[in-house]
Amino acid sequence: MNLALRRGPTICVVLGLSAAACAGSAPASAPLVDASMIVSAVRATIAGGDIAAGERLLAAHEAEYGVSPQMLLALSWIGRGALASVRLTDAERLARRTYAQGTELLRSRGMDDEADLPIAMGAAIEVLAQVGVRRGRRSEAVLYLEGELRKFTGTSIPKRIQKNIHLINLEGQPVLEVTSAEWIGDQRLDAEALRGNVQVLFFWAHWCSDCKAQGPVLAQLLERYRKDGLRIVAPTQRFGYVAGGEPAPPDVERAYIEMVRDAWYPWLSDVPVPLDEANHLSFGVSTTPTLVVVDRQGLIRAYHPGQMTEGDLDALLRPLLLDVADETGEGS
Repeated sequence: MNLALRRGPTICVVLGLSAAACAGSAPASAPLVDASMIVSAVRATIAGGDIAAGERLLAAHEAEYGVSPQMLLALSWIGRGALASVRLTDAERLARRTYAQGTELLRSRGMDDEADLPIAMGAAIEVLAQVGVRRGRRSEAVLYLEGELRKFTGTSIPKRIQKNIHLINLEGQPVLEVTSAEWIGDQRLDAEALRGNVQVLFFWAHWCSDCKAQGPVLAQLLERYRKDGLRIVAPTQRFGYVAGGEPAPPDVERAYIEMVRDAWYPWLSDVPVPLDEANHLSFGVSTTPTLVVVDRQGLIRAYHPGQMTEGDLDALLRPLLLDVADETGEGS
């Protein structure tokens, strides 16, 4: 069964089509894409700005193979593409469909039996909330997310839901407490010592390559602004495995985290590193790194899942750090 699809170079590469098949005179049809490739193929259409083509591609796949976690993950990406293009009606329609079909699948399996289903469901919830925000319904969006948070307690998606709650309403609020009964290294969190300083909370994971790339940026900013009152706290957690995804008991994983810290983050030797999943849960850290900037009054000024450039972070931190010095005429 084939499907009409306007082809571009990107989708041709993803589908493995020959140059001749992609020529301008080629017929406007594409082969079915199996479960192993459907997500990549659909994402290629989104990257090319053709959401309708992604829907047609997915329709043929669903007609042939039925609803599966892979199919729903691809569908969730189309919803995200529609949101990014500010096509709110389409984004809501696609997200509601993802959620409804995912709910049907959950009648016969657990949320985390396969990796793709929780990602698809989390994305659908995220898109529905963001559509509400963009329509000026911020409070309703938060209430919706809080309801989904309760509904899916005990699965892998509460962190993602909590992240979206924070993205909507955390900035300007007092910073949540960071605590732990266990620490990496000798430094402990001293609330009194942090009071009156500007803080960056750097949530990281031992397996995270983006965190390793973020590390030198934070190290440079800490060296530049420590004298002005910049402090960094670097919460992390166990994930149950070490290098290569090999399962590991808590003591082995702790030793591995210490090794990663020493190899990739030597500047963390004098920074508090709480080791506790509770911090990641309360801050909704489903993306690493996540950076949280706290001003001298203890209010959150930025909540940012993902990497930040040195320039962007400097522009955010500099006014917060130098405001006291500037008021006394001592600013640089």
